[in-house]
Amino acid sequence: MSKNHDLHKIYNDKGEMLSPTLPEHVKNYLIDIDGTICDDVPNEEPDRMGTVDPYPDALEILNKWYDEGHVIFFFTSRTEAHRPITEMWLKKHGFKYHGILFGKPRGGNYHWIDNHMVRATRFKGQFTELVVKSNDIEVFDNEKK
Repeated sequence: MSKNHDLHKIYNDKGEMLSPTLPEHVKNYLIDIDGTICDDVPNEEPDRMGTVDPYPDALEILNKWYDEGHVIFFFTSRTEAHRPITEMWLKKHGFKYHGILFGKPRGGNYHWIDNHMVRATRFKGQFTELVVKSNDIEVFDNEKK
């Protein structure tokens, strides 16, 4: 990772090391591929993965975020068998990124539970700059013990 991605060491109250964090100004983007940066191509039709066109706004915004020093990882339901065609397609179209995580569970309806801050943005057809809005979220009811 580049200089902007130096992880900060953090410790708990007992002085024990915890998982490191990125600097506050650096975002760690996990971005789906199919249906998000290009038309939705199911794993059952891998031949289409190499010919589908990217969404121009996705390419522009993701490369801008990369150039600003953010971490760009693709998180896809494609399998490891799809790695060569996926990497070829991303390179052919000029996507800048740090890595790809294959094997995301299929079927949607994701609910991410993590000990780190997680922000989720549902893609609805166009990449633009992100804005801050408040919405209802599900949280653990820590008052019930």
